[in-house]
Amino acid sequence: MSDVVKFIEDNKVLVICRGLYGDDLLKVITALHAGGIRMAEVTFDQAAEDAVEKTGGAIRLIREKFPDMKVGSGTVTCVEHVIATKEAGGEFCLSPNVNEEVIKATKAAGLVSIPGALTPSEIIDAHNAGADIVKIFPAGWLGLGYLKDIKGPVNNVKFLAAAGVNESNFADFLKAGYCAAGISGRLLDKKVIAEGDYDELTRRAKAFVQIASEN
Repeated sequence: MSDVVKFIEDNKVLVICRGLYGDDLLKVITALHAGGIRMAEVTFDQAAEDAVEKTGGAIRLIREKFPDMKVGSGTVTCVEHVIATKEAGGEFCLSPNVNEEVIKATKAAGLVSIPGALTPSEIIDAHNAGADIVKIFPAGWLGLGYLKDIKGPVNNVKFLAAAGVNESNFADFLKAGYCAAGISGRLLDKKVIAEGDYDELTRRAKAFVQIASEN
């Protein structure tokens, strides 16, 4: 698990794959991989009855086609999701909330735990439950100053930013103390994907990777 945590800290850019499966997912990941992206999160669609099957299949597909990538799941809200991630070969679980049962199940499965938190109490509860990294969500809405204030008294926790991170502010988030960021809208732009402009996704990926390498 420590190797995966270090990989996350070193690479810094985690693409959040939501609602993409099969060939559509493969085309997007191929474009992002060409731009240097090496981490992907596949989210569980809470409204879909076959979410476990779809997410597991997507994780397996990415692992098979891109063995140099680290892949895990997102929107993990129950132990069933943790088990499905493990069975699919995923290496980390991200959640939108702090659920001690999910955190402990993730650690017991040998996976990296990244729960989502908002308040200082949630952050400390997540850390005490065994979280490897705490996802601040929604980071963009909270602003850059939020983590600076948090990191004063809570300086023993690794943080990942999610929601509202783009090419213009990514460096600022890293400088503020986040070890990585989850990127969705900019790297999975629905309009760009609908137009089939995968070169644009590669270009954006390169921009994020360059920022990560410089910060």
